[in-house]
Amino acid sequence: MQVDTIILGAGAAGLMCAAHCGGRVLVVDHAKKPGEKIRISGGGRCNFTNTGCEPQNFLSSNPHFAKSALARYTPWDFVSLVSEHGIAWHEKTLGQLFCDDSAQQIVDMLTGMVAAAGAEIWMRTAVRGVQASGAGYTVSLDRGGVAVQVQAGRVVVATGGKSIPKMGATGLAYDIARQFGLAVTDTRPALVPFTFPEGRFAPLSGVALPVRGQAATGPSFDEALLFTHRGLSGPTVLQLSSYWREGEPVTIDLLPGRDAMAALRDERARAGRRGLARALSTLVPARLADALTEELGLPGNLADMSDKVLDGVAARLHSWQVTPGGTEGYRTAEVTLGGVDTDGLSSQTMEAKAAPGLYFIGESVDVTGWLGGYNFQWAWASSIAAARAIGG
Repeated sequence: MQVDTIILGAGAAGLMCAAHCGGRVLVVDHAKKPGEKIRISGGGRCNFTNTGCEPQNFLSSNPHFAKSALARYTPWDFVSLVSEHGIAWHEKTLGQLFCDDSAQQIVDMLTGMVAAAGAEIWMRTAVRGVQASGAGYTVSLDRGGVAVQVQAGRVVVATGGKSIPKMGATGLAYDIARQFGLAVTDTRPALVPFTFPEGRFAPLSGVALPVRGQAATGPSFDEALLFTHRGLSGPTVLQLSSYWREGEPVTIDLLPGRDAMAALRDERARAGRRGLARALSTLVPARLADALTEELGLPGNLADMSDKVLDGVAARLHSWQVTPGGTEGYRTAEVTLGGVDTDGLSSQTMEAKAAPGLYFIGESVDVTGWLGGYNFQWAWASSIAAARAIGG
């Protein structure tokens, strides 16, 4: 079989590229259905972009690499596409856009566009090898137990990273990159919950509250924190996990935007016979207040606590430090941090400098977005950059 372009991976980036690159296009994927990570994203409603998407919302060994693609295909370009297809959407918080109804609408839109472009999708098809040959590439496939070889002028690698292996994620993109002389940066799970030894926070499982969190490096994030049987989760923790490294603490402000000392003084003046746990329960959830009081080791009434003591309590509330034992790993990570080194790619076209006709897009590349629709926007933007280059 001969095609102009073969795209490896029928996820967000692969489908978007197939819909726009023109010519004879074949998309292959070993999964049962296309767009499975789209379908489960955003609680089933797909957080498909973020209106505040900027290059600084991404992590990469080269922070400038993503600028070109993101500038040439913006969140509003994708919003226009969604609206053209009659998909109703809404903004949830912090610029995050979701489908009103179902993430399946995004999958259906993309697969419909691929079909309209005359491209073909082969599911349940495994990639066995990619070899340079003549003016292009030979891709060896296993399609339902039948060996198939496809000759293609161009190969687009859109197989993603290692996140959520139960959905079929593998390191195939990295293997192909190395085969053709491209470097691969260190990879690790990102946007993933923290774990702690010995069920440290199990008694607090289910407790949630708004916080401000910061890792040893990187920005702070003002979102929700959730205690789980295994440790800490919630949007703030997922964001911090991209910046956190083993052995480092994370700092949590349990009362962002409030003055804990002033609140404790007011409570002491108003109800000095109360214990600290009762006072803290007016500021944070009761179970957390109990746990903090036990951690602080301060029995007795508020009336008996000096300003110095209360100042120490306030400091703990605004700067609660914990050191995770690890993360839940690729099993639950939403994305993979790191990937194909951007030094080996053109930021204009996503083409490998050392292998003309070979492209890497989406999560396979060392460009990782924050939580909140940024990684989908990178999938759309990087795939359009490649598609435009391929389509001429």
